[in-house]
Amino acid sequence: MIRFLQQDNKVVKIMFGVIIGAAVVSMVVYLVPGLMDNSTGTDASVYATVHAPGLMGRIFGETTPIKTEEVTKLAQMQLRQNRYPDFLLPYMMNRAGQILVQRAILKQEADRLHLQVSDDDLLRELSTGPYSQYLFPGGKFIGKDAYINFVQEAIGQDETIASFELQVKEDMELQRLQALITGGATVSDSAVRDAYRVQGTKVKFDYAVVSSEDLKKTINPTDADLQTWFKGNAAKYANAVPETRKIEYAAFDASKLPGGKQPVSDADVQAYYASHAAQYKTDEQVKTRHILINSKAGADAQTDAAAKAKAQDVLKQVQAGGNFAELAKKYSEDPGSKDTGGELPLMPTAQLDPAYAKGAMALNPGQTSGLVKSQFGYHIIQTEQKQAAGTKPLSEVKDSIVQILEQQKQGAAEQQFAQQLAIEAKKNGLDKTAAAHGLHTVTTDYLAKDGVVGGLSDAKELLAQAFATDKGAAPGTVSTGDGYAVFQVVDIKPAHAPDFAEYKSHILDDYKEQKLPQLMEQETKTLDDRAKVLNDLKKAAAEMKIAVKTSDLVGQDGQVTDLGSMSGPGKVAFDLAKGVVSGPINAGQNGVVLTVTDKQEPSADDMAKNFDATREQLLNAQREQIFRVFLGTLSQQYQNGGGIKLAKEPAAPGGTPAGS
Repeated sequence: MIRFLQQDNKVVKIMFGVIIGAAVVSMVVYLVPGLMDNSTGTDASVYATVHAPGLMGRIFGETTPIKTEEVTKLAQMQLRQNRYPDFLLPYMMNRAGQILVQRAILKQEADRLHLQVSDDDLLRELSTGPYSQYLFPGGKFIGKDAYINFVQEAIGQDETIASFELQVKEDMELQRLQALITGGATVSDSAVRDAYRVQGTKVKFDYAVVSSEDLKKTINPTDADLQTWFKGNAAKYANAVPETRKIEYAAFDASKLPGGKQPVSDADVQAYYASHAAQYKTDEQVKTRHILINSKAGADAQTDAAAKAKAQDVLKQVQAGGNFAELAKKYSEDPGSKDTGGELPLMPTAQLDPAYAKGAMALNPGQTSGLVKSQFGYHIIQTEQKQAAGTKPLSEVKDSIVQILEQQKQGAAEQQFAQQLAIEAKKNGLDKTAAAHGLHTVTTDYLAKDGVVGGLSDAKELLAQAFATDKGAAPGTVSTGDGYAVFQVVDIKPAHAPDFAEYKSHILDDYKEQKLPQLMEQETKTLDDRAKVLNDLKKAAAEMKIAVKTSDLVGQDGQVTDLGSMSGPGKVAFDLAKGVVSGPINAGQNGVVLTVTDKQEPSADDMAKNFDATREQLLNAQREQIFRVFLGTLSQQYQNGGGIKLAKEPAAPGGTPAGS
C-alpha cells in the first residue's frame, strides 16, 4: 500500500511512540478496583480473555485474548518512558494488563455499535493524517520493502504490515467510539468566560524566601550530636563504603603483537568481496524533474478529467519550448519539489511509484515524457540521469576491504595473544609472563566499580570482569579499547560501614538533610506569623534578616525565581486579595511567604481572542470526564457479568503475587 520512507530510526521510533502512546498509554484509563481479580490459572501465554458480559456473551460473544507478551511489552515501554526502576515491572504489568483489557472492552463495544474502519478509511488516514509525513513524504507513497522495514524497526522484527494496519484501524475505531460517547459535551459561554478570567489573571507580588542553603548553614551539630545520630542510623551506613578491589594487569596493543602487523593477501580480499557480493550491489536509479497535477487514487471522474486537462495544457507549454523548471515552479502541485523546479534527487526506482519509475527509465537523459498517470495524479517527467543496477567493481572497494580485513586480523591476533598470555600466566605468574614478552605489569590501588584505571583508554570491561572474579582466580583477558589486558584480582575489601572520622563530612551532610525540612517549616511559619501580626511582610522579613523580592506581572503559565512555576505552589497568589499575606508555601528547596501588590484580570479583547481556545480546552476536559465515567461503568459491567478472565494471578507491586 505505502511506497517509501526517508526517515532515520530515531524518527521512526518517535512516530511509533506517538501511535502506541496515543492509542494505548494515553487512552483515558479508569483503574477499576477489582477489575483484574478473576483468575482462571490457565494458559500462561494468555494474560486475560474478554467477552461480552452475561451468559449470552459467554456462549455467543466473541472472545478477545490478551497475550502476556503484549502486556509485558507495554509494561516495559511504560517503565522506560517514566524512568522507573526495573523492580516496579510487576506493578507496571498489572497496570498494562488493565489498559489492554479495557482496550479490548472498548473494541467490543465499538464493534457492537458498528463503528468498524474500512480499508478506504485506513488509506485516507495514513495518507492525510498524522502518519502522512512519514509514510507519504512529499505526497508520495513509500516502497513496500521500506514500509516493512519501517514497521519492523519501529515495533519489532516479528511485526508485519498487516498487524500494524490492524493496530491503526483499531485506534481509529476507538476514536470513533470516544467521539460518539462524548459528542454531546457542551460548555456555556459564561463558563468559558469564568475559566479564562482565572487563566488570564496576572499578579505581581512581594515574596520573602527562606533559603534551604542559608538554613543549612545554621545547622551546626557537635561531634557528640553526630556520633549519636551516626549510631542511631547504623543500618543506613552498614555498606556506605563500597567494595573495592586491587587489580594487577599487563596490557598491550597491536604494536606488541608477535610477528607484527598481519598481512592481507589478494586472495583474502577476493574471498571477502565474493562472500559479501550483496553489500556491493547498486540499485537501478534515476534522477528526474517532474510537474505533478494532483488526481489521487479514488478521485471521481470529473475531478480526474479536470486534472488531466490541466496537465495536458502544461505539457503543451513544455513541448512548445517552455522552461521546464519555471513551469514546474508555476504549475506543479508537489510541495516537496515545485520550489526547486520539480527536481528530485537520484534515487532507486524501487522507491518510486511503479508507473513513474517506468516512465522515467524509458527516457534518455534530457528527454521529456508525455503524461504519465500514477496513483498521485498526472506527471510530466524529464529524465536527467540514469544508472542501471549492477555491482561495484573490486577495484573501487578494495581499499575499504583491506582496511576491514586488517582490523579483523588484528583483533583476532590480539585476542589469541591475550589468551596465550593468560595460559602462561596461570603457569608462571603474571609478572614473569609479562617480562618474557617485553610487557610490564601494573598494580592498581583499591578501586570501586566506577573507578579510574590510569593508562587504559577504556577500563570499563576490566573493572566489570574484575568485580565478577574471585580473588586469586586464574588470569582473565579483557578488551581495553585499543588492545587487550591480562589481569588478576590481587585483593578485595568488602563493602563496610565507615569510620566516623573518615566519613564525618558525609554524615554531617546527611544530618543536615534530615533536619532541614522541619527547620524550613518552622522558619517559614515564624515568618508568616510575624508578617500577619505586623500586617507587613517586608518588616517581618527585615526583622528575621530575610531578603524580600518582587515578581514581574505573571500569569499561571509564568515562572518566578525561587518559587518556580505559578501553576505549582505559587498558584495560591491568584486567590489572594491585594495586600493579604499568604500562608507558608513549600516551594521544594525553599520556603516562601508572599503578598500580592497588583492583580490584573484579562481585558475584553483578551477574552475575545482566547474564547474559542478556552472553550475547546474545557470541552476536552469534559469529554475526558464523560469518557472516563463511560469506561468505568462499562468495565464494571464486564467485571460483574464475568466478561473478564485472567489466565494467571496478577503480581502485586514488588513482585509478590496478589493475595499471598
